[in-house]
Amino acid sequence: MAGKVYKMGADVDTDVILPGRYLDVTDHEELGRHCMEGIDPDYAKKIQKGDVIFAANNFGCGSSREHAAIAIKSSGITAIVAESFARIFFRNAINNGLPVIECPEAVRATDYGDEVEVDLTAGCINNLTKGSTFHFIPQPEYIQKLYAAGGLLPYMKNNLGEK
Repeated sequence: MAGKVYKMGADVDTDVILPGRYLDVTDHEELGRHCMEGIDPDYAKKIQKGDVIFAANNFGCGSSREHAAIAIKSSGITAIVAESFARIFFRNAINNGLPVIECPEAVRATDYGDEVEVDLTAGCINNLTKGSTFHFIPQPEYIQKLYAAGGLLPYMKNNLGEK
């Protein structure tokens, strides 16, 4: 996957990822249109399908709302690279088919707007703008299968009954 970097700071919480007034919205595309309104009201207009969020420490802290990961994925973001994640958000993202990668070195060396390419299987992030490469430990095969299926529910539906 490849796209431009949308850079964020530390402690981005789920309340600013998706403000509480949208928690009754069930349409994923609508959630994507309101993603990050608490930080940047123009976020949805700036993001292009394929872009990647790079963030500092503790991304996704706050309440355990699953809507936050859904909104990010529905906005067009294909992965999040952060120095660290809040644990509940981390698993919510995986369950919803949104790749999450901890790679502090890449976050610190990458700027807003850089073009990057993320290879989940090889465990590398190539900053195409700067010509640099960063490595991370690839997630286990079963997690990669969840990503490929689009999340836990699609994976279960596709594989129900298989032994």
